Amino acid sequence: MNSEEEFFDAETGLESDDSCEVSFKDALVFDSKQVTDGSSMQENGLWERRKALPAETISRNNFSVWSILKKCIGMELSKIAMPVVFNEPLSFLQRISEYMEHTHLIHKACSLSDAVDRMQVVAAFAVSAVASQWERTGKPFNPLLGETYELIREDEGYRLISEQVSHHPPISAFHAQSLKQEFEFHGSIYPKLKFWGKSVEAEPKGTMTLELLKHKEAYTWTNPMCCIHNIILGKLWIEQYGTVEIVNHSTGDKCILNFKPCGMFGKDLHKVEGFIQDRSKKKRRVIYGKWTECMYSIDPKLYETQKKAEKKTGSDPKKQERSCEVEEEDDELPEIQDTVTVIPGSALLWRVTPRPSHSAQMYNFTSFAVTLNELEPRMERLLAPTDCRLRPDIRAMEHGDIDLASAEKERLEEKQRAARRERSEDDEEWSTRWFRMGTNPFTGAEDWQYTGGYFDRKYTDCPNIY
Repeated sequence: MNSEEEFFDAETGLESDDSCEVSFKDALVFDSKQVTDGSSMQENGLWERRKALPAETISRNNFSVWSILKKCIGMELSKIAMPVVFNEPLSFLQRISEYMEHTHLIHKACSLSDAVDRMQVVAAFAVSAVASQWERTGKPFNPLLGETYELIREDEGYRLISEQVSHHPPISAFHAQSLKQEFEFHGSIYPKLKFWGKSVEAEPKGTMTLELLKHKEAYTWTNPMCCIHNIILGKLWIEQYGTVEIVNHSTGDKCILNFKPCGMFGKDLHKVEGFIQDRSKKKRRVIYGKWTECMYSIDPKLYETQKKAEKKTGSDPKKQERSCEVEEEDDELPEIQDTVTVIPGSALLWRVTPRPSHSAQMYNFTSFAVTLNELEPRMERLLAPTDCRLRPDIRAMEHGDIDLASAEKERLEEKQRAARRERSEDDEEWSTRWFRMGTNPFTGAEDWQYTGGYFDRKYTDCPNIY
């Protein structure tokens, strides 16, 4: 087993519940199309995207993660070897592409003329990007250095390329672009995980950048913290928490979102609340909802009126909060007491696409995630040799062959170590192919930038990593 393996998983409104000035019903129609069948026909009409994995989730009942993690309390889990049974059959590069599941929100933002309206939809997109993590307790496969993943969705109007640009520390870079030059969405992620005794805390370091080209706008933000509870005993469950600040670098508008910790009695589990402020720091809209369900927008005055009414009736008591580092004796999943309570006058920004009924038997994948590792007819010869759909260990796990998956995983890791030793002996540095370290033009910070050309040159001079 590899001792150097990284452990990481890692709309002013749509439809109004009362009255609002803007109706986004067309966005909901787009979303409902996904809900209806979760599939899309190829242009030649010969195949349909799959709706299930080849095999059901592999049982972890006979494996103890405690035997591996008990010496790692408070440490970053950067070099801890984990049995393949704790994985899910996706590479982390594929997991990143799940940010694109609700791409229709980006298209909606591109179509709006008002900057605050656009910020609302971008905020909903930022929340939707983490929605697929709900109940996803399997660890994605660590990408090999030089591994890539491409995703082309003509029906959704975009294509994406990602590359594992660093192994120590593990860094994954991605770049998505509209097929009609409407937007670009890009970033890099350096997931840092720590074990706190009964939970694993994940900090997804890295900046997300969304450019709306027609409006000449750029938005940046970082994702919230993630905590997986009951690593040792009990039912695994996930919460997201922390402050996410979305900045429109063209207008100066900001959206501050607070992903709330669940609290002592779980009343704030999954809740997200925040507001949009303009350059003069005037609140323009309040955003609220749950990252697992939906997000709403409302006028700040209406929101404050509702909160004052709640205080009078005593229906909104103050809650104690907690973090992963300081845990309660009982770390069980709090009972979800209700869904989002909609304030009259609110506008619906986004609603999550329901998962397939058999999702629990497929690593809790969404319909979108189920399709990510599919090898469509004749696709193998069209992919770059470094594409993670060609990884034999992930493919074996997807088919339920845990022994073959483990053997292939160890073979690939040893091959990677041997290549690293060879480069060291020859005094060579690894050279990335599609991304280069540069400066994010909007934040001024170091960031991995896509150099272009992947879709024209992906077959040439590919490293032999599998």
